[in-house]
Amino acid sequence: MKVRTLTSALVLGVALAATAPADATAAEGWSPAASEKLIKLPGSYMEKAIENDYRKSALAAKLTETDEKVSFKKQSLADLQAAVAGTDGELRRNLEHQFLTEKKNYIELMREQTELRRARAETKVRLYERLLGKMNAKKAVVSKGQAELLNNQEAARARFKSTLANVDSTLLQPTYAAESKYAQEYANNLAAIERLSASINAHPMNQAPEVMGEPMTRDEYLRHLIAQNESEIALVDQERAVLGYMAKLVSLDALALSQDYEPDETFAAADDDEQRLTSAVDFFITN
Repeated sequence: MKVRTLTSALVLGVALAATAPADATAAEGWSPAASEKLIKLPGSYMEKAIENDYRKSALAAKLTETDEKVSFKKQSLADLQAAVAGTDGELRRNLEHQFLTEKKNYIELMREQTELRRARAETKVRLYERLLGKMNAKKAVVSKGQAELLNNQEAARARFKSTLANVDSTLLQPTYAAESKYAQEYANNLAAIERLSASINAHPMNQAPEVMGEPMTRDEYLRHLIAQNESEIALVDQERAVLGYMAKLVSLDALALSQDYEPDETFAAADDDEQRLTSAVDFFITN
């Protein structure tokens, strides 16, 4: 029987799709460098620069293309699911076979999507770890002489600030009928310095990155980004497990169809437009 032959091939195809090895070339579509320019950026701007670099990559283009295919495939599954529910006999059997084929194709697309997402997250983790390592290495190579120089510079800055803060008040007080030209200009300079300092402190490029309202150092922010992407990798692993269960259900449905078994199936209504893997689970469950 034609349906039996097709569904037998489908069982093998689903099994191969579910166990296919990861795409070894996925990460080759994006190879960011831990450059000195990146290291000098504030934490949040560093992340934005990396994200902008990613968006220009072949990996980003491939993931966007795959996401679009997944969206179209989900719509195809919803249409076929509705069509199966409204037919019977041989036409229903043929539509059921098409439905199984589309589910197999969906699994293959989602496997590709999860591998691309894993490649993106793993690439970011490696990049953030390299940046963190370089930043720590820079701190470690400060010699004793450099440390003394830094201390002297800090002391000089402190003396300068103290001088500004404790200007002889007599310079700023009128000695006769009006202030001297020197005192007026000195006061203007102090006011200008205070305004410029406030502007520097408030500048976006000088702001520490924040997570949930809590400021972080660049080191802490990089560790936060590493943990964030490691969580994405764990999520991808969970989704691959879900794909394995989906593939198993498609194989069982294909076996049942090849043996001329027609279960009393009630197909659920089509899902909404969510693009997460779990939103497609109902396509694979036979009630």
